[in-house]
Amino acid sequence: MPTRNLPDDPHLEHLRKQAKTLLKGVRAGDREAIALADEFHPVETLADAQLVVARSYGFASWSRIVRHLELVDHYSRSPHRQSVGGPLDTPEQRADEFLRLATLHYGQDDPARQRSARELLDRFPDIAQSNIYTKVVAGDLDAVRAELSEATTEGGPYRWEPLLYLTYSRLDAPNQVEIARLLLENGAEPNAGYLWQGMPSPFTAITGVFGRGEGDQPPHRQRVELARLLLDAGADPNDSQTMYNCGPGCPPPYDDVHLELLLEYGLGRGDGGPWHERMTTAHPTPQQLLEDELVFASMAGLLHRAELVLAQGTDPEGVGTRHPGFGGNRPYELAAVQGHTEIAEMLRARGAAPLDEIHEVYAAAMRGETPDIDADLAARAVARQRHLPVRAAEIGRTEAMEPLQRLGFDLTRISGGAAPIHRAALNGHLETVKKLIELGADPELRDPNYNGNALGWAEHNHQEAVADYLKGLQQGTGTR
Repeated sequence: MPTRNLPDDPHLEHLRKQAKTLLKGVRAGDREAIALADEFHPVETLADAQLVVARSYGFASWSRIVRHLELVDHYSRSPHRQSVGGPLDTPEQRADEFLRLATLHYGQDDPARQRSARELLDRFPDIAQSNIYTKVVAGDLDAVRAELSEATTEGGPYRWEPLLYLTYSRLDAPNQVEIARLLLENGAEPNAGYLWQGMPSPFTAITGVFGRGEGDQPPHRQRVELARLLLDAGADPNDSQTMYNCGPGCPPPYDDVHLELLLEYGLGRGDGGPWHERMTTAHPTPQQLLEDELVFASMAGLLHRAELVLAQGTDPEGVGTRHPGFGGNRPYELAAVQGHTEIAEMLRARGAAPLDEIHEVYAAAMRGETPDIDADLAARAVARQRHLPVRAAEIGRTEAMEPLQRLGFDLTRISGGAAPIHRAALNGHLETVKKLIELGADPELRDPNYNGNALGWAEHNHQEAVADYLKGLQQGTGTR
């Protein structure tokens, strides 16, 4: 079994150095190095060490992992690294600028970019006729029809196929479904996609259609029609990045449009499609995708989503890919601890095991109760999930703050880049913010990534009531 995941944007030289370090460690008697060798293969030579490194990442041989890195390099793109605002002196420069502005790239995306794309097109109408990529994004059906020999050619600023520019475009343009159908009929790959900066989860045409993700990007205006067209043409429904972008990778509110459609076409079944074959152990299986979705739905309290996933026969005890954001918890543990009673009862009815003693402690605290337990159990509860106050603040469990503090949790501890008061402020939980300050949290505490205090987090998410309260504290007019 693999013991670790490959890093994002992996490089062969990095793995070669790991193998050399492992060999030196084994020869020097290092315990960790010897344990790794004992698990995967005896190490006497550099070739042995390379085999151990490969197997520790889930690959059968060094040649297999080298081939994997070659594939990653082939499909990697970094659209977010391309800047806008450069010179517009040539038709090529104007065409590339238009495409960069009109499409999502999951870097500094902003709706203003799409408005700028429209303004640029109005200023230079000839941009639309520059190449097949601009014709697709501008929605010129007749012009695309005249250039179908380029339907599968990669190009433009991102080295994408025309279909990707269409599905990631957010320009309000006509004929998008008709153009997509035309491209597919002329050889466009329905599973077209790329690896965002080498990450193992592909950004496919379907990913582009559904949007969202970090930064909460809008879906394509014709998301359902385009997604159905792609799926009918053979796109695999086990789309890992879509599942992330429309789940834990974006803020609420959530809808289940993507999930219902992908389930209709076989999400959770089959072999995972061409991207799973390419990425092998670095990419989740169909079963893991459904289990991850159940874990997320249980954590977020999404009853209908949990029902949809369980209806597929998903294991109520499954933990999927064990994404660190879920803390290694089972769906039932997450639902029960966070008070999502209907989901918890449904999971128990489907065979989920009861809570252990530590999760019983968490559930009581989240209900606002301070359990009568000994110091050893309290210490073990704190040690297992030190981030629990951050999660409680994030969902506005004001009643949990004092019990958690009594158990020994640090209400000022930063976890995942934020302290409880930051998360409560970001999500507009005014009473939770007040309770945290009452219990000793400092509203001026700065986070390590953005150097923001609670007021900054509230203002960033337009939480006016929280912001007004915190401003009042700063001015000496508020009530703690």
